[in-house]
This record gives sequence, structure tokens and C-alpha cells, in this order.
Amino acid sequence: MAKPVMADKHLHFAQALSPGGWAKHVRIGIADGVITTLVEGVEAEAGDECHAIGLPGMPNLHSHAFQRGMAGLAERRGPGDDSFWTWREIMYRFVDRIDPDGLRAIAALAYMEMLESGFTRVGEFHYLHHDPAGEVYADPAEMSRAIIAAAAETGIALTHLPVFYAHAGFGGAAPQPGQRRFLHDLDGFARLLDGARAAAMQLPDAIVGVAPHSLRAVTAAELGHLPALAGNNPIHIHIAEQVKEVEDCLAWSGQRPVQWLLDHAGVDARWCLVHATHMTPDETRALAASGAVAGLCPITEANLGDGLFPAPAFLAAGGRFGIGSDSNVLIDMSEELRWLEYGQRLFARGRNMLAPDAGRSTGQVLFEGALAGGAQALGVAAGLSVGHAADMISLDPDHPSLAGRSGAALLDSFLFAAGRGAIDRVWRRGKDVVRDGRHIARAAVIADYRRALEPLVA
Repeated sequence: MAKPVMADKHLHFAQALSPGGWAKHVRIGIADGVITTLVEGVEAEAGDECHAIGLPGMPNLHSHAFQRGMAGLAERRGPGDDSFWTWREIMYRFVDRIDPDGLRAIAALAYMEMLESGFTRVGEFHYLHHDPAGEVYADPAEMSRAIIAAAAETGIALTHLPVFYAHAGFGGAAPQPGQRRFLHDLDGFARLLDGARAAAMQLPDAIVGVAPHSLRAVTAAELGHLPALAGNNPIHIHIAEQVKEVEDCLAWSGQRPVQWLLDHAGVDARWCLVHATHMTPDETRALAASGAVAGLCPITEANLGDGLFPAPAFLAAGGRFGIGSDSNVLIDMSEELRWLEYGQRLFARGRNMLAPDAGRSTGQVLFEGALAGGAQALGVAAGLSVGHAADMISLDPDHPSLAGRSGAALLDSFLFAAGRGAIDRVWRRGKDVVRDGRHIARAAVIADYRRALEPLVA
């Protein structure tokens, strides 16, 4: 009979959100970064670290870390109609001068801000692979190593998603000069994956998946090879983000993007379809039935003018969703969830659009849905349970917007009133990386970021 694992430390919460719902007087034992015991209805013991309100850390299922460095630089109107496509040209110009150390510094700032806002694992959809001339580094995973170093520096958990990107449009169109740092053939991509997997071993629980960039950037034949490279790990893809993308896909294949993918790619629970903004009712139901996760990034989708995901119909069909910070123009977990609901309110001119039943807490539906879907999309288990990584956040009970609240009312008030200002501590594998709302290495990370950014915006 195996001996019980002795905890290195214990945290005690006056109330905490467990997989079974809200519980009072929760004592959590942690050893080697993992929850070893979780007992409800008990008082704290001598030596316990005591806090008022405990929540599981939230997965961030979609990030392009390097874009944090250009946040705010695309908010000047151009000579014609501005759109995602004009924003993309600004992004291509920004990316030209980023070197590995600069990428590490930018990613570290983004990851620090994610942790401060309650994200404890990030899905890094990483397509900046080559040097500024488009040549492969001596180590094909050089830029992936920069991402992994930023995760190690800040303490965030990482699901690394190297991107396969080969073409500029549907049907294998030749790539554009601005895409030269992103491009691979299948053999080169396999070498990149090998290097990324080796580098990721320095992190305690990193996962390396695969990300075909979009149906624009891969051919059908190339897409067919990628799931085998992922194995049982996550597969993420951008899809149906823009109306033009839908129109171009129809012209190429006679089908809409989500319809084509579901019909041709064997989509299952390993997959995360990022955005999936523009779907018909039939596509919405089919995506929900596939078991895949819809990766929603409301702040970025609003910033880029993408449109609104059909969330009420998708959730009514049993669909799974998670949230991501995508372009990192603003990194805030509570704001992503708030705007997921607010976008639907503005569209429908109603309230509490994503709570399915009378009396249900919208905040808890959003939080628990994004927690479960995000964890699935990033290949990990969700929630505060024995055997799971001890990734947790605590809320400040003295925040005015939380006064007198308990249970689900805490989540409603946290998401819709208090926001990230209510986050007190964040633990990653049981180690507190955020104290009093600030990352423990905040000053050094910001100084490093400033140094790296100066030549990029000069």
C-alpha cells in the first residue's frame, strides 16, 4: 500500500470554488506543486497559510505574446477603411525586428500580466520562428526557446503551440514577404517540434501541441499530416474570424471554413477552433457536437472588429468554450469574461444572456465554462482537485465590490464590478508568484521589457 504524500504546505480558504461548487473552510495540502489533499469543512491548523476566497487559476487558451509589444500602436485611422487586414500589415512591420532576446522580454511582460489577472496557464500560438531575413536559426527552435524562457522567468504554465504556416491564401497561394519569418515545410516543422519538445522539458508540466495557422495558411494535404505530429496533445487553428475569410473559403472549396474543417479534418476533443466567429446555425450545432473547444478572445475580437461569436446558440447545443488574450492589446481575465457576456447583451439588447436557467449566476457560468473548456484546450485537468497542479488565485475580501458577498455572488461581483483589482494572490504549483496583486518580479520584468522595446518602436 502506497504511503500518503506528505504536504510541503497547506493553504486554508474561508470559502473556495471546488469542482462540486462553493465550499466553506477548505484546507488544501500541496507537495511538489500538486494538490495532495483537499478537505472541506475543517478549520485551519497551526502553520497553515490562511486566505478568504480561493479560485482555480484560469487557462488562457490563445496568445501571440510578441504582439504585446505593439499594443496601442494600431489605433490611428488609415487612409481607407481599417480592418483586421490593415491591422495585419502593421503587425508584419512590427515583427520584422524582433530577435530572440526581445521576444523573451516581451513575452515575459505578457505572461507577468496574465498571472496578475488570474491566468495561470497560457496556450502560446507561436508562429514567429525564423530570423528577420526569413532564414532558419541554427537551432530551429530558437524562438520557441525564448517563449519557454519567458514562461520559466515568470512562472506561468505553458502549453506551447508551434504554428505550421506555409501559404498566403486558400489553395496554397504563394506566401507574402511579410510572412517570411513564419514559414515551414512539413519536414522543417517536424524538426522545429523536436527542438521545442526538448526545450520544454525544462518546465515542470509544459505541453507541446500543434497549430495549423488557418485554412488560408495550409493546404488540405498539409493539414492531413499535422494531427499525427500532435499525437494526443492539443491542435489549435484560427478559423472563420473574418467575413472575407469565409468568402474566400467558399470561392476555393464551395464550403464555409468551419463546415469544411469539420467535414475534412477529423475534429475531436483535441481541437480548439479559435474565434469561429462567423458560423451558420448548422455549423454552430456541428461544432458543439464535435467535442472541440471554441477559443474566444472577446477583447481582441472587439479591437479588430471581427464580429460576435454565436455564444447563446453554441452553449445551448452543449458547446465548450475557453477564453484567450490573443493579440494581448489588453490582458485581463475578468475583462475577457465580462465582454463575452456584454457583447451578447449589446447584440440582443438583453441581460444575463449566457446564464441558461432562471436564478443561475452569469459569473459562475462564465467562469466555470471557461475553466473547463480552457483546460481541455490546453491539455490539462481543470479545477481544485487532488492530483491537479496547485494553480490558484485568491480574492481580496476587503475589496469594496466584494463586501458582504459569498458563493456565486462573489464571482458575479468579481467579474462585473471589481475586476482584476480584487485579485490578491496567485499561486502556480503552490508557489505564490503574485502578492498583493503584483508579480514578485514585476520591476525587473518591466525594466527588461523597456530595454527590449526601444529599438522596435524607434
